[in-house]
Amino acid sequence: MSVDPSAIPNFGGKPGKPDKQGQQGQPQQAGRPTGPIMPNQELVKQLLDRMKLKHTVDKSGDLLAPWKHYRVYFMFRGEERQRVLTVRTFYDRPHTVDDKPRLLQAIDEWNHSTLWPKVYTHTSDDGTVRLVGDFQLLLGAGVGFDHFVASVVSWVRAAGEFDKWLVDRFGLAKDEDEESTAEPAEDARNAEGAAGEPAASGDSGDAGDSGDAGTAGGPAGEGTGTAP
Repeated sequence: MSVDPSAIPNFGGKPGKPDKQGQQGQPQQAGRPTGPIMPNQELVKQLLDRMKLKHTVDKSGDLLAPWKHYRVYFMFRGEERQRVLTVRTFYDRPHTVDDKPRLLQAIDEWNHSTLWPKVYTHTSDDGTVRLVGDFQLLLGAGVGFDHFVASVVSWVRAAGEFDKWLVDRFGLAKDEDEESTAEPAEDARNAEGAAGEPAASGDSGDAGDSGDAGTAGGPAGEGTGTAP
């Protein structure tokens, strides 16, 4: 089960009380790079493992960590000095086109008052509106190890903070509670047999046994991690 982002160890931050190994919230000192590094997917996997986060790789080869209502993708694009790491979050809660004005007002406030993620809307062909958050890191000729680790951890935490902020802003948690306790409609009861069948899991990978993991694939056009 993926841990809450607020429980992620603060790699690269102020050290806490040392544990039995003399380290808490800090990467191992042995073999620690002293110069610039060129991060890759394997390094991000190791970091997610250290954070005790479930992760998998989708059909396009992009690494992702799933939560119940959002998925964080780690995508490397470009070559040499144009090499970029994009950390992109797809928020799975569906909204309608009628919701879009208030969503735009909310994310405009968020984008003005916070450093990251920068959030925007994506409208599917069927009119469903979802939110997407972006972080970008130009890797160029390399980046510092501590800077890279601290950035990725902060971005993962911030992705969850936006989800919590949106829930509080629109009262989504209350709506979900009401839906879960409400008596199902007659049509829903009649369809219960079909609805109870498990959905195809697709490329679930390591996330397949995660109790709060979302599906690995996104809405149409999102599975590759490219911008809508």
